[in-house]
Amino acid sequence: MFPIKAIIFDFDGTLANTLPICYVAFQKVFKEFDKKDLTSGEIRAMFGPSETGIIQENLLNRNKEQAIELYYKAYTEHHAELVQPNKEIDELLEYLRGKGVKLGIVTGKARRSLDISLKALQMENLFEVVITGDDVIEPKPHPEGVLKALSLLDVDGSEAMLVGDSDADIQAGVQANVFTVGVQWLPDYQTEQFSIEANAYFNSVDDFVHFVKLDVPYE
Repeated sequence: MFPIKAIIFDFDGTLANTLPICYVAFQKVFKEFDKKDLTSGEIRAMFGPSETGIIQENLLNRNKEQAIELYYKAYTEHHAELVQPNKEIDELLEYLRGKGVKLGIVTGKARRSLDISLKALQMENLFEVVITGDDVIEPKPHPEGVLKALSLLDVDGSEAMLVGDSDADIQAGVQANVFTVGVQWLPDYQTEQFSIEANAYFNSVDDFVHFVKLDVPYE
C-alpha cells in the first residue's frame, strides 16, 4: 500500500450527519415558496450543486434570494437540534493530524452552510484545504474539486485518499486517480448501494481506523 500523505473527505454524510438538516431546510423552502411537499429522496436527487445552486435550478418561485435566505435561517436554527458531534469522527481526525496526514474537504455544500457546521462541530481548524461548491465550476462527480484540493495540498494523487458516502464522491476520486473509499458509517448517507466501484468500503469508523493504521507512516 502507498504512504498516505493526504486524505480528502466529503462532508455531508461522511464527516457529519448533516443530511437530515439539509432535508428539513430544503423542505421548508419548497413548502414556503412552491407549495410542494418534497421527500428526502426527492431532495437527495437534486444534490450536486451547492444549496444555492439547487434552489436556483429547481425552485419555480422567482424569489430565489429570499428562498436562499430561508434555507440558511432554517439550517442555522435547527443545527444544534439535528446535528450532533461524533466522537469517533473527531478522534479519527485528531489521530490523522497527529500522524502528519494532511486533511482536506471537498464538498458540494456552499461555503456559508459548511462554515456554520464546522463552527458548530468545532472542526473549523482541522483542515488544510476546504473546497466547497462555491469554489468549483463543475461539482462532483467531476474531479475538479479533488484535483484543486490535491494541488493546494501539494500532494500527488498516488499519495492521497478520498473518502465519501456517494457515487459522485467515488467517481470524482476515480477520475482524479486517487485511492477511493466508500463509507456508510453515519446514520444518514447519500448512496444506499454504491454503483461506482471504490477501492475499499467501510461501515464503521473503527474499521477504517484499523485500515489506515496499517498504511499511515509513523514517526
